[in-house]
Amino acid sequence: MPEISDYALVGDLHTAALISTSGSVDWMCLPNFDSPACFAALLDTPAAGRWLLAPAGAQKCTRRQYRPGTLILETEWETPQGSVKVTDFMPIRDDAADMVRVVEGLTGTVQMYGELCLRFDYGHIVPWVRRSEHGLSAVAGPDAAYFNTAAPLQGRDMRTISEFPVRAGDQVPFVLRWFPSSKPAPHKTDPHRALQITEDYWREWTSRSRMEGKYKDAVERSLITLKGLIYGPTGGIVAAPTTSLPEDPGAPGTGTIGSAGSVTRP
Repeated sequence: MPEISDYALVGDLHTAALISTSGSVDWMCLPNFDSPACFAALLDTPAAGRWLLAPAGAQKCTRRQYRPGTLILETEWETPQGSVKVTDFMPIRDDAADMVRVVEGLTGTVQMYGELCLRFDYGHIVPWVRRSEHGLSAVAGPDAAYFNTAAPLQGRDMRTISEFPVRAGDQVPFVLRWFPSSKPAPHKTDPHRALQITEDYWREWTSRSRMEGKYKDAVERSLITLKGLIYGPTGGIVAAPTTSLPEDPGAPGTGTIGSAGSVTRP
């Protein structure tokens, strides 16, 4: 099981996701920081919800980094068959909450494996999944999620599985979009346009810094992380994007959910 230090953060100033070194989104609350989690494998098992996207059979990635000046994560694997990169980000919020993952072949041909296991309300609720003009829709009470990709999809063991090859130069986007189930489905997200807009937003924000010296990159990365933990509509900052994590490594979770999804000690 990954350590908490193995996770990277992406966010959209309303909520955030934690992505492990194995390429699995193991924690995300939608649509806001204080909403119930739809991916909660961080606190349980994959059955509590996760979104895995990695080379088939691969474990820990070879390397990963953020694009300079942004909260856009790039994760790379080198395999005997070739190398591949997954770019993860959350577009700056419009009328719905999105997470975008783009698979890009770097060398050779790599067989990819994707597993989307949506479990609303901290792993308690399995949504009703069906195909529609918007791709796959997953509905559970007030929550609806729409999943779009050109990659093949099939249902298996209450999960959505995607198995496909990626050759050098190929790009295969995946978009997961949350919207209230009581409203018509939102417009589809253009993943490439969303990536450019998101990168432009973060680069413009970090360009305001006047920090110089050998610690410039470290300070800038810390500021970006803190910015990612701010709830944009109010300017309030959350203590953490998670809840109920153990106080000590290996100990049981002892926290309770605070008003901003942070840990409150009893």
